[in-house]
Amino acid sequence: MNVRRLIPATAVSGAVTLALVTLSACGGSSSAADKGTDGKLDVVASFYPVQYLAEQIGGGHVAVQTLTKPGVEPHDLELKPRQVGELADADVLLYLKGVQPAVDEAIAQAGVEHTVDAATLTSLEAHGASAGEGHDHAHEGGESHEGDAHEDHDHGSEAGTDPHVWLDPVKYAEVAKGVGAAFAKADPDHAADYEKNTAALVKKLGDLNTEFETGLKSTATRTFITTHSAFGYLAERYHLEQEGITGVDPESEPSPARVKELQDVAKADKVSTVFFETLASDKTAKTLAADTGLRTDVLDPLEGITDKSRGDDYFEVMRSNLAALKTALGAE
Repeated sequence: MNVRRLIPATAVSGAVTLALVTLSACGGSSSAADKGTDGKLDVVASFYPVQYLAEQIGGGHVAVQTLTKPGVEPHDLELKPRQVGELADADVLLYLKGVQPAVDEAIAQAGVEHTVDAATLTSLEAHGASAGEGHDHAHEGGESHEGDAHEDHDHGSEAGTDPHVWLDPVKYAEVAKGVGAAFAKADPDHAADYEKNTAALVKKLGDLNTEFETGLKSTATRTFITTHSAFGYLAERYHLEQEGITGVDPESEPSPARVKELQDVAKADKVSTVFFETLASDKTAKTLAADTGLRTDVLDPLEGITDKSRGDDYFEVMRSNLAALKTALGAE
């Protein structure tokens, strides 16, 4: 995952302290019991994947704000003192620890009773082999490849864990269930509606999982190359193998050794496509594709929806990802 331009911890702590002192002087934070004047549960979500869950599960009972506006690369997010202070006014804070260090620091100090870390609602895994350690062709043909799926994560919820759980519909459904339970606890008067909405969303995610299983069951190759190594859980779920160009940073340049290795991988595994994403530069992917005679396409890590996204919401973009994978992998 891209972890560019992270805010120094001291700077974040200073902003948090200033904002919370200012807020305290103005009267303190709200609780779920004294919701906004519109009677809705005030939810602050850190970035799109958890924002989408909040909106789908909360429905008309919640007012959702997001800290990461459309078009902003989530890992680059910098919070202003005003934004940090406003966190303490929320009824529910919903985030995924390990994705945005600035958000993690601010939320830890906000003191909101109903604070939900989506990373605790499912099991995380370490997809941690280095991008330069080589490609294991001994496992082709349907087994998962945990060692190659994700490179050098030192920013997950725990050391070495991969936070991209939303790209696996099964794990995303587990997170959805936890969010629904959290909303019901924060706003028991509407618990039945939250439960109903959660069940409907989980059903849709189950159907999406079936679409991926069916669509990727039989392919000419199981390997795909991508700039941003965000697809470890997806690869493992559907018995694919992800090869990241540079590992955690999609805008950095691959080493000559890595380029040579990927050229060998592409030839050996009949790879046709190098994938890039919508919120980061496509320079690296296009350079590798030109060097290897491959085409390029978008595989969206769904960290935000913009006018460049191939779809207007989670499900539309995920289905676009499925179509791109089927074409690249030669699905029958």
